[in-house]
Amino acid sequence: MEYYNYIKSLHLIFVITWFAGLFYIVRLFVYHIEANSKPSPEKEILTKQYQLMSYRLWYIITWPSAILATIFAITLLVLMPGWLKESWMHVKLGFVLLLILYQLKCHQIFKQLQRGEVKYTTGFMRLWNEGATIILFAVVFLVILKNAVNWIYGVIGIILFSILLMLGYKFYKRIRQKNNS
Repeated sequence: MEYYNYIKSLHLIFVITWFAGLFYIVRLFVYHIEANSKPSPEKEILTKQYQLMSYRLWYIITWPSAILATIFAITLLVLMPGWLKESWMHVKLGFVLLLILYQLKCHQIFKQLQRGEVKYTTGFMRLWNEGATIILFAVVFLVILKNAVNWIYGVIGIILFSILLMLGYKFYKRIRQKNNS
């Protein structure tokens, strides 16, 4: 228990850098997809630059952060096995599983873009970027409040938050279209 706060701090630091990587990689996906519609040679120059930036972010920050956050989380659970009996922890681990699935999907998109395959629109990517935000909100509230009994209120809140994000995106898209006209 002497090292508990150090391990908890390291876990939190790597969770923060993991989320930072996830937030930024999807923004790079947006820019990369936008670059694909530019004329030559701009398209090739930008594509090469976004591939390099994405590669470095993904393999130097995001994946190592995900792995280290997970190692420190497992260590915390070994030190505090009673948490595994708590309902809030079950819900939190469900969201962590969603986060891992989100990262694996981002990895698939990353690999496609590295090969020069563009299968998604920038609109999809902008909405996809909100997935990590929703998971972050859910996990932070669960960890701070440690209350899964009212998880229904949390789910309703996340759904409402998601709807607000989508409406905000649609509003932003209309403003961009008007400015481009």
